[in-house]
Amino acid sequence: MSTTPEDALSILPDGLKEDVLHALDEILRNYRERRWEPSELNGGKLCEAVYTVIVGFLEGGAYPDRASKPSRFPQACLALEQRFQAVPDSRSPRILIPRMMVGLYDIRNNRGVGHVGADVDPNHMDATVVVSTSKWLVAELVRLLHKVTTEEATSIVDQLIEREAPWVWGDGHLKRVLRAGLTWREQTLILLLSTISGTTEENLLRWLEHPSPGDFRHKILRPLHKSRLIEYDSDLRSVILLPPGITAAEDLLHAGGPS
Repeated sequence: MSTTPEDALSILPDGLKEDVLHALDEILRNYRERRWEPSELNGGKLCEAVYTVIVGFLEGGAYPDRASKPSRFPQACLALEQRFQAVPDSRSPRILIPRMMVGLYDIRNNRGVGHVGADVDPNHMDATVVVSTSKWLVAELVRLLHKVTTEEATSIVDQLIEREAPWVWGDGHLKRVLRAGLTWREQTLILLLSTISGTTEENLLRWLEHPSPGDFRHKILRPLHKSRLIEYDSDLRSVILLPPGITAAEDLLHAGGPS
């Protein structure tokens, strides 16, 4: 039987599973809302939860109920390579995952995520690394615990992430707004809310099944860009939700949609 998003990490005790998924959810939510500060967007909690899982995995499945932080975290991660050297087929949990966690933890501690005074704000650069690494770590846990392919594990994590936006169904490639009665503009905002790093004009047209690319561009995307709800690059045909757009989409969700 194939693993579904609902099954993801179900091998773990409920508390430990919640520690992993809540930490990932917190990182993604703050990234989506453009909160770059280390108190809001850091991989520290996720690293500690993932460390707890991989130690349990390497010890043969002896998982504690909740995550815990080892002393001298980077050194503890790197020590796993020798500590579990005798465990067969363990390169990922013993070497790759720990090294990725050391890098993520270093951004959290020594880069501070927040920066000041650059023309191109490096906050977004560091935060994007945090998000990408965090998704990789959780996907790798899914791959190891459920013995699925990398592609299947990545799809499962993507679907877990996208479930944050109500009214949106997705299968990793296609999205649909399930709420009836929304305008094209409202559907666009809801879809963008479910897409953490933005998307393309082509994807939005496909997801919405909009009949006219020209009308969609001129009547929806450009007005939303002008009102600073989205950032629309007409050359790259890329679209990302801006903080006022996040507020508008969430207000729509909280209001319950059209009357």
